[in-house]
Amino acid sequence: MTTATLPYRVTPARVLRSEWHKLWTLRSTWINLAVTSLLTAAMGAGLGAAYDGSGEGGMDAVMFALLGTQFATINLGVLGILATAGEYSTGQIRATMTAVPRRLPVLWSKAAVLAAVILPLTLATNLLTFPLAQSFLNGTDLSASLGDPGVLRALAGNAAGLTLLAVLALGIGALLRSVPTAIGAFIGLVMILPEVLAMLPYAFVDDAVRYFPGKALEALTTAQPQPGAASPGASLLAMLLWTATILTVAATVLRHKDV
Repeated sequence: MTTATLPYRVTPARVLRSEWHKLWTLRSTWINLAVTSLLTAAMGAGLGAAYDGSGEGGMDAVMFALLGTQFATINLGVLGILATAGEYSTGQIRATMTAVPRRLPVLWSKAAVLAAVILPLTLATNLLTFPLAQSFLNGTDLSASLGDPGVLRALAGNAAGLTLLAVLALGIGALLRSVPTAIGAFIGLVMILPEVLAMLPYAFVDDAVRYFPGKALEALTTAQPQPGAASPGASLLAMLLWTATILTVAATVLRHKDV
């Protein structure tokens, strides 16, 4: 390779820089992330202000403050899907794969960039939302502080779980290559399928449902273990396996299927 062509060599750092630029230059990225943080904080504050302390108990303080996670799950999942399937819908994927003919570095770079953006954002949002909600809950049965056992672990666990869900959605987008189809598959896997399976009268199905992504995220978001839920460690491992499996399948399809 001559000196003249070296500046144009494809390297992991350059692919990462390219994917970082593509993600941050989309207006939808800024809007999505801002709305996600605002909804989470606003819902936490609103629920805290509306709570009259007459609950029957059993609600976890962190789970209560982060009920806005339901919106974050969808918003961040859509962001992940747009990072991959969005390029197929616009045709930009052809230019991307022409520039990076080995293909797989593109997928890994997209996943790394998305995780690097979402993890600190969700963690910062959680660390803001929990004290904000607690400012209204002082003296109630849901009163808690950041120093209480399990609270920081649950706040960090929720951020890690949301990050993994977004990367999982990115993998679904790369696998299905259609934004509407990928969104439907993501919502079905995370929110609908576990509820449908839970209605089946089989104990082994109930055990399996605990480790579906949505249920695992719930377990990661509680400061105190809940009856019938998986442990935080097992839940995190399950989410890692779900995400790794879908990314692996997406990588296999990307490597062998035309764009």
